[in-house]
Parts: sequence; C-alpha cells; structure tokens
Amino acid sequence: MAVSIAVLGDRNLEHLTHREIDATLELLPADVDARWLPSPDAASAAAAEGLWVVPGTPYRDDDAVLEAIHRARAAGMPMLGTCGGFQYMLVEFARNVAGLGDAAHAETAPDAPDPVVARLSCSLVGEERQVSAVPGTRVAELCGTEPFTGFHWCNYGLSPAHEAALTAAGLVVAARAPDAGVEAVELPGHPFYVATLFQPQVGSSASGRLHPLIAALCAAADGEQRSR
Repeated sequence: MAVSIAVLGDRNLEHLTHREIDATLELLPADVDARWLPSPDAASAAAAEGLWVVPGTPYRDDDAVLEAIHRARAAGMPMLGTCGGFQYMLVEFARNVAGLGDAAHAETAPDAPDPVVARLSCSLVGEERQVSAVPGTRVAELCGTEPFTGFHWCNYGLSPAHEAALTAAGLVVAARAPDAGVEAVELPGHPFYVATLFQPQVGSSASGRLHPLIAALCAAADGEQRSR
C-alpha cells in the first residue's frame, strides 16, 4: 500500500513555489502518494501518514490548517512545514505548548501588539540566503553543517522576542540565516517535526533531485504506516 502524504495548501500555479512543489511531487518514490489538500479540507489530513504544510498564506481556512497542525503534532504524525507552514507551525506551538494563547501572525493580525510571527527586517521575496544548520540537530544531520543556499518567498518569520519562550517549551532552533533569523525548528522526541522558513522544494524542477528534508518526511511517513 502506498504511503500517503497530505500536501496541505491552496494550490495556485501562478506561484513559482507551487509549481516547484508539483515538480517535487514527481520526484517522490513510487510508493509515496502525495496529493494537494485544500485548506478547507484540512481535517482529511488525519487519514494520511504524513503532512507537508506548504506556502501560500493566508490560507483560505487558517483555522482548519492550525487544527490540522495541532492534530499532527499531538498524534506524532510526521510533519514538515515550509515557509507559510513554518510560520503556522510556530503559531500553533506557541498557543498550545508554550502557553501563549493569544499568539498571532502579523500577516493575518496586523494590529497585534506583539506577534509571534512578525515582519522580517527586510523582504525575502524571491531572495536567497546562506542558511547554517545548528550542529547536532536533525536538520544538520540531513543538510550538513556547511552553509547552504536557501530560497525564500516571505516577509514574515519568528519574532526574536518570542524565541526564548518557544525553546523553553521544547522547540529547538535548527538553522539560522542573515536577515531571516531563525530558519528552521524541530521538536525532539517527535517522529518527524521539522519546519523551515526556506523552501527546500525550489530548484527541484531544474536539478531533478529530491531535497533531503522532503525525502526524510517520506521515510518518516513510511515508518508511520508500518507502525499502524
């Protein structure tokens, strides 16, 4: 039986990043069935073995996406969040684990006085940065400890003011980059919980190669299927 991965987001092929997701899906192993799942149908992700929360915020149904993230984290479902998925995973963790019940995203709550996800110091729409993984993390294990190029299409990231609260609650900062600050987070003890501000799928159409983070999600989802 094929391993099921829900690609949660509102597909729009006008976006370069979504076209690159489609290119990445063509590179997945033959025994992995990864399909787009529109945000209003996010509850259906519970039936999958893995979840990839992809860019394109705000989502058509933000609450449904946050609930799907909450359910996946709590159930130990392998989950990868990229760009917007990274941001929403931070909000969910802040609200439900770190005790920041009013944690906000500045894109959808521009009047929030102290958002957990805030506007970056400069726009990273269409920008590349040198990302450095933190030694000893899962991201470093998969991507190496040498700086690598990360593609971005974002204006928002983790507010430095809230980093300490999230790490005190158990989240681990796994990578950083100039201008962007925290580039990746992970959750020890979870089968696979990784979120990146950079977009690992971008470049797949040209390289024909699957990024190690996405390959690792597939492997973790396969392990989830075997354990059921």
